[in-house]
Amino acid sequence: MADAAQAARHVLIAADKFKGSLTAVQVAQRVTAGLRRVAPEVEIVSVPVADGGDGTVAAAVAAGFERREVRVTGPLGEQVTASYALREGTAVVEMAEASGLQLLPEGVFAPLTSTTYGSGEVIAAALDAGARSIVFGVGGSATTDGGAGMLAALGARFLDADGKPVAPGGGPLATLASADLSGLDPRLADVDIVLASDVDNPLTGPKGAPAVYGPQKGASPEDVAELDAALAHFAKILGESVGPKALEYAESPGAGAAGGIGYGALVGLGASFRAGIEVMLDVLGFASALERATLVITGEGSLDEQTLHGKAPAGVAAAARAAGIEVVAVCGRLALEPAALGRAGIRRAYPLTEVEPDVARCIAEAGPILEDVAERIAVDFLT
Repeated sequence: MADAAQAARHVLIAADKFKGSLTAVQVAQRVTAGLRRVAPEVEIVSVPVADGGDGTVAAAVAAGFERREVRVTGPLGEQVTASYALREGTAVVEMAEASGLQLLPEGVFAPLTSTTYGSGEVIAAALDAGARSIVFGVGGSATTDGGAGMLAALGARFLDADGKPVAPGGGPLATLASADLSGLDPRLADVDIVLASDVDNPLTGPKGAPAVYGPQKGASPEDVAELDAALAHFAKILGESVGPKALEYAESPGAGAAGGIGYGALVGLGASFRAGIEVMLDVLGFASALERATLVITGEGSLDEQTLHGKAPAGVAAAARAAGIEVVAVCGRLALEPAALGRAGIRRAYPLTEVEPDVARCIAEAGPILEDVAERIAVDFLT
């Protein structure tokens, strides 16, 4: 590796979080510390990344956006503090901040009744702050309400047969009799909204939001069936009130993202769907940081089959490979063969378990172990 070592003097660290252990910012800090032990003279730039899920606002703040906080409705109806990021008229809104699993008490799930109302309130706050474009990162949700709560917070009306507002959550959408989107915040028509997600599921069906993601939100098989039918009914009623396009959107890639909030964003907010990591790399200024790099270090907690389908490391590696720059990855756990890594544009992966086989210790002591891993990278590529 001597030739690579001679060339690799400008390192770009563009890694996602190690979920449950380190934020993306902390990953960059630990990797930097480990590299400097071996190669103190090397130039290191870090661009913490995210793919639209939890950690997206933190990545934007690390890139120079201003963090804003707002009190909104949480997934169970309680008040929570949610953050979004703002810079020069562009807002980065992360639905998990207002409607995420992370906001539920441990062991508590509400698959039928959890709401995205707070996510709509965060979007309204971004509009109040003057946002002219919004990157809406979706993922890590506690909800499966098709974005109905979000749209209600922004002025839509969803009524049952008695003319009363439908109760929060995906389950009660089965009682929906009429939908009226005419009261949506008029400012939405003048704002460019990008739905940033790492999943391309439709709203319903075997690959839809309830079937694929409902169980991780506490949904039983019976709940999944109930939610799937309720969301299908939701799309039918929207089709009657908005037009056939609403039914088409139910089949669109990304409609099933984050419990179907993608569907609500496509139908009600006029959002366009893009792979979350592609959007975030643009927002975070990754291209300009890549210009001087001769080695890119990416990564996330688990490098596995999901990584290859739109997760942050795959997006970073694809962009770096297109620029002819070598990529290595750090991770807690590695479940990909070298050939699969190579096809993704990653030359080599360095899991924490190579240094510390005890997985529990890897999670508890991820920071120091990651520094040791970074030392190995420096030896292999920088000396």
